[in-house]
Amino acid sequence: LVGFGMTMVALINSMPGVWYLPRIGPFPAEYLRASILVASISVVLLSLGFYRLALERRPGLFVLALVVDIFLLVTAVVVSWVFAVVNLEIQESLFFFEPVHASVTMAGVILLIVLCWRVWGLPLALFGALMLLYYFFGQYLPWIFKIIPMSFVDNFSEDLWFNLNKGVLGQIFEIVIFTVFPFIIFGALLEATGVGESLIRAAFAATRRTRGGPAHAAVLASSLFGTMSGVPVANVVGTGVLTIPLIKRRGFSPTFAGGVEATASTGGQIVPPIMGSAALVMADQLQMSYLVIITAALIPAGLYYLSLFFTVTFEARRMEISVDESEIDELRITLGDIINLVILAGAIAVIISTLLYGLSASAAGVFAVFYMVPACFLSPTMRQQPTRVLLGLAKGGTQFARLAIAIGVVGIVLAALSSTGLPIRIAGAIDMVMGQSLLLALMVTGVAAIIFGMGMPTLPAYLTIILIIGPSLTKLGMDLLVAHMFVFYFGVSSAITPPVAIAAYAAASIAGAGALRTAAAALRIGAAIFLVPFIFAYYPELLLVEEAGGTDVVALLSIGVRLLVAIWLLTSSFSRYDGTALNWIEIVVRVALTVAVLIVDPVIHWPAFVIGVAVIAYNNFVAKRRVAAA
Repeated sequence: LVGFGMTMVALINSMPGVWYLPRIGPFPAEYLRASILVASISVVLLSLGFYRLALERRPGLFVLALVVDIFLLVTAVVVSWVFAVVNLEIQESLFFFEPVHASVTMAGVILLIVLCWRVWGLPLALFGALMLLYYFFGQYLPWIFKIIPMSFVDNFSEDLWFNLNKGVLGQIFEIVIFTVFPFIIFGALLEATGVGESLIRAAFAATRRTRGGPAHAAVLASSLFGTMSGVPVANVVGTGVLTIPLIKRRGFSPTFAGGVEATASTGGQIVPPIMGSAALVMADQLQMSYLVIITAALIPAGLYYLSLFFTVTFEARRMEISVDESEIDELRITLGDIINLVILAGAIAVIISTLLYGLSASAAGVFAVFYMVPACFLSPTMRQQPTRVLLGLAKGGTQFARLAIAIGVVGIVLAALSSTGLPIRIAGAIDMVMGQSLLLALMVTGVAAIIFGMGMPTLPAYLTIILIIGPSLTKLGMDLLVAHMFVFYFGVSSAITPPVAIAAYAAASIAGAGALRTAAAALRIGAAIFLVPFIFAYYPELLLVEEAGGTDVVALLSIGVRLLVAIWLLTSSFSRYDGTALNWIEIVVRVALTVAVLIVDPVIHWPAFVIGVAVIAYNNFVAKRRVAAA
């Protein structure tokens, strides 16, 4: 019920004022943010409260756990109410903070960190706690980490809580409510309709006569399913329960099956037009249309999934796996699937049309939801169970509630960073150490994004890194959009990067394989996700938009043909197989050629391109001769 109420409030609040449509929102920021925070905490405490933990593990502590949950809820109500009241007073007259306001701020911050630990695990909660400690004790640290002392009453209260621009309930929180929330509701409605299952069956139908079969289907299905969920683990669970057993049955190892699903599911966040929450926030941060973001993401996403398709093909060759005729008739598309796919196509058309009309991403999400509610009933399943629409709307609210907790902790991190001036000093240090080396700056940024992203949602990782290191990239001449896309990609990649490869671990549990071995396999299979950002950093024309420096058709064709060869060389070298098995010398040569083909200087990349094509052609020629001789 609380989730359904949140959904209704979000839709009314985000309703665009166009075409003379009745409009109630947007609601006053003070009341909206405070009420959404209380509702989100209520949902989290009801679904994941400590009383549930006690019931599962220590029933004797149930009463105590229930008291703790009630105390946390009361605390949430109090701190949110004080936030609204104080902000109204700040707008009306000169306001001076008192110790009670600092106490309210501390209570709210600790509450969010505790709940974040409960919902998202330790990494993000620990990072938030460390940044809070840095805010207070950074004055005792050396070098660039030393900060000026912060006042507990004035600075702390204003920076972290009673501020509509930054802090826990600052602009990022409002952006997520306005822009991300409608898309979460939309994704929940798609899931309730059964579009995800239809996508999987359509993917199997499209790839049933390829060598990889179910593995190729997993790549295709997960890319499409990921546009709905935007969360790697949810994507793995949603598609992997069906694809992984079939991949194993085709003859692939459990480790490879889990690795393929993890990499394909992770990439769902980079696939237009319905990308993850980080992409929506990116559009707002850059003050660009969301249409620009999804256009920029087209070619990089295509390159990544092409690399996965190649990898599956090479692995199938290596394992001597062929088309299984007995599987061709399985998972055939039904009339219900066709209807669901038409519903999805219509929803995508609504989103693209709204963006082309010049409206915001928020409006696109709202209109997509308004389209989905009646369109759902075209599905026979929904007509038989109409309550699934209401459940889908409610689920959208509950899913957002969990994200809101993470965003609250992100607010703590961003407030601590911006108030202490740490990003500016880090940018200066990077500039001093690395000079004008864009490559070194990109490498540092990539590593930092992976580290910060370990075990964290993509959005917090992206926001943190772009604030800390983004200035140093733009100072080196990189366009803002390119810098943000670079950080975004590496934030996404953390889901398959050991030791905290959450998507790989989820896939391993389904595949019945070792967690670390599956993570290593995912890292090998999805290696292109680390290469693609460097490619568009040096070739921004791949992003297809003026905001990235413009597009040169001739240059685009030039890099396009070289990229096909580079991806073939890279994926075959990591697979240790092309037409035939590759020895270590051939692998080293292919990796070196991959780098050479991508170097900007034509004196290097064109000879490397010719040699690369010759290497691929010769290997496949030898393979065909062996087959003919056999």
